[in-house]
Parts: sequence; structure tokens; C-alpha cells
Amino acid sequence: MRFQRIPAGEFLMGSDESPQALARAFPHADPKRLKELTDEAPVHRVRISRDFWLGAHEVTVGQFRQFVQASGYVPESVRDGTGAYGFNPDYDPARSGRGDLFEGRDPRYSWQATGFAQTDQHPVVNVTWNDAVAMARWLSQREGATYRLPTEAEWEYAARGGTRTRFPAGEDPAVLLATANTFDRETALRWPRWREQAGDGSDGYPFTAPVGSFAPNAFGLYDMIGNAWEWCADWYGEDYYAQSPAADPPGPATGNARVRRGGSWHTWPLYARVAFRNWNTPETRYVLVGFRLLREQGQR
Repeated sequence: MRFQRIPAGEFLMGSDESPQALARAFPHADPKRLKELTDEAPVHRVRISRDFWLGAHEVTVGQFRQFVQASGYVPESVRDGTGAYGFNPDYDPARSGRGDLFEGRDPRYSWQATGFAQTDQHPVVNVTWNDAVAMARWLSQREGATYRLPTEAEWEYAARGGTRTRFPAGEDPAVLLATANTFDRETALRWPRWREQAGDGSDGYPFTAPVGSFAPNAFGLYDMIGNAWEWCADWYGEDYYAQSPAADPPGPATGNARVRRGGSWHTWPLYARVAFRNWNTPETRYVLVGFRLLREQGQR
């Protein structure tokens, strides 16, 4: 894995955009949903007090396979026998009882079987938070360094790369087509119900893209937006920003769900903003969710 040094510093975390401003930028968004994005506020100054090293890329299928083979670890989607989610062109969300975008959980799907083609250079998905933490612990023991998931604050600081715009490359959602793998016109062919939410063009990848297919941000990090949602270390707290410490916020002490950030290949532009927060239970394994690892300062 290649890691990039992220220098200590301060930044403004979160977003205070009004529903009206977001509606102008994202005219097809549900007005009710725009009013529910209150967990992005208040905007608050955060100090990252120590340098850290962050994976230049999301963990790939090949890297996760090396971990599984060398450690003997059995990912949750296999261990509990319930499988994961996957793309099936014959599956119709409108006709399913659950209404999910993807078919599952099903033992046919796992981190090795997503329903679409992936090589060892694509981001691994269908991995749980527990799977990601297990890989970090194994690497820590093997190399005598501390690997872990980034905190939500570390993630946003690294993703912004010194910017304050909606996306690392600018304010206009159109920048995503050239800078990130998100929900575009080609992907929407498989989900026509949500065509109006797609970017007006193609980014070249209807599913996941090989990591590093787009230009890096100012910190040299690839795919911080799009390709795969990334697990963070924190428990999710809807009102955590209002009480977050100024330096190195670790997230709430307890919770029911873990934070994931950054969007995926199926993420609409509204939800691909740097400030957008999402979450899942730690045992969730989904065809859109992967991770990248952090190595603590001084351990290169």
C-alpha cells in the first residue's frame, strides 16, 4: 500500500448551506431530504494536532485478498453464512419487499462476488466495519506500526485538502464527471427511475473503477469522493458537531452505527459532497462500501 503524509493543521468541518441553496444546486433533490441534513452543522473549527499517513487509495480487492490468505481471517459475509449484496440485472427494486437498490443479503454475494466485474485493482466492497478493523489490527501486529481507520474528522480534513467547496474540485456538481466515479448517465441506465439524479454525462465507469483512475486531491489522495464509501472509526452521532472537541475529535463514546464517508460509484451528487455524513451498523456489508487505512505518525 502507498501512504501519503497528511500534515497537522486546522480546518472548518461540516456545512451550513441552507436547504434553499442546496435546492438551487441540486434541483432534483427531495425538498424534505434537504431539510434533514442538519447533522452537517454547525460548521466548526477542528485542529488535527499530529501528522498522519493515509492510504493514497482505497484498499483494493487484491490487497484484501492478501490479508485474508495470509491471516486466515474469514470475512463476516462468509462467516455468518448470510452473504452480502450484489448487482443482478434481473432484480427490480420496485418489485421487492425491501425495495433496496441491490439484491441481497444472499450467500451468493461477498467481497469476492459483487455481480459486476472487478479486478485486483478495484476497491474492495461488501466488507463490514469489523472486517476493516480486523485488517488494520493484523497489519499493526505484522509490521509493528499502528494502522487503523481514520476518524471522521481526519477523513474530512484529508478529503478537503485545504478546500472549503462542496467537492474537492469545486462547487458545481458538474466537476464530479471529470474528478470522481459517482452516479452518472451510464450507471443510471440500470436504474432509470433515478435518471434525473445522475450527472449529465459519463465518468467512464458504470460500476467501480480501478483505484487511482481520477486525479488526486491536493494531498495526493485518490477517490476520496466516489468509487466506494469508506468506513471511519467513529460511532455516528447526529448532534455530535455541537459538542465536538476542538482538537482531534474521536466521535461519540458509544452508538449503534459507524460513520462512512465519501460516496460511491452509485452516489448522487448531493450525497457526494465532502460534508455529507452517512452511517451503517458495524456488521453491514454492502456492495457500495469499502475502506482505506491510516498509519499513525512516525510509522512509515
